[in-house]
Amino acid sequence: MYIDPKGAARRGTVFLVGAGPGAADLLTLRAARLLAEADVIVHDRLVSAEVLAMSRPEAQRIYVGKARANHCMPQEAINALLIRLARSGKRVVRLKGGDPLIFGRGGEEAEALEAAGVDCEIVPGITAALACAADAGIPLTHRDASRSVTLATGHTKDGTLDLDFAVLARPGATLAIYMGVHTLPLLLDGLMRHGFDPATPAALVERGGTPYCRTLTGTLPELVTQAPVWSMGGPTLVLIGEVVARGTHIARHTHVSGRTTASPGAGHPAICALPDMRRGRVASVTAWP
Repeated sequence: MYIDPKGAARRGTVFLVGAGPGAADLLTLRAARLLAEADVIVHDRLVSAEVLAMSRPEAQRIYVGKARANHCMPQEAINALLIRLARSGKRVVRLKGGDPLIFGRGGEEAEALEAAGVDCEIVPGITAALACAADAGIPLTHRDASRSVTLATGHTKDGTLDLDFAVLARPGATLAIYMGVHTLPLLLDGLMRHGFDPATPAALVERGGTPYCRTLTGTLPELVTQAPVWSMGGPTLVLIGEVVARGTHIARHTHVSGRTTASPGAGHPAICALPDMRRGRVASVTAWP
């Protein structure tokens, strides 16, 4: 508990806030307000400078970002930091790229805060799948092509992709694979073992939701071949499904600032920025008309 200069006790609070895909104007109004009121901003690697600039100048900024196989601070230490700051009476914004509860370890942090008796509020953000699909002009669902969307992580566990490929390989759905550009060969192998059609359209969307979005479309085997040369190292989303082909027509007739599109052949895949991708299990969202 913090005692302010007037002698009143002040209870700290942690806000788990989704920063969206990068563009500041894609931030929610609540997130913008909390940034302007926070005493401390604890932020990840994929939070843009544009979004951080919306915090008040006197706010303390603490970087706890993680890159692939390179974590500057273990998750347990981040949890302890948030608890310590809140107990000192600080108003803390834990700022995460994308949405805090989609491959962002927001659930782990919320559980740690609850166990420590710290007040916590979760503020959603635009996740990479939504931002990348919009920039690439790819509808995640379509009545004639896909009635469901599955979000999954492309990160490996012990060198393998711990995914239910029998479910993911089923036709008539859309797959959105976060941070999967480095494990595309494993993804393709796993899907092919369960009857996946290699001619299914796919896309890589790099840095979706920012002015620097780039899209590569084709079949998944084509993307496996082209991705090492095409990728510029930015956060990338993999989209797979018949909706990708339908998105080609939409992209031709929709202007998105800064978007570039390439195709290695017939077919249409996309790579996009994935700020909220961490190690996790598959999460499915089903939409019905």
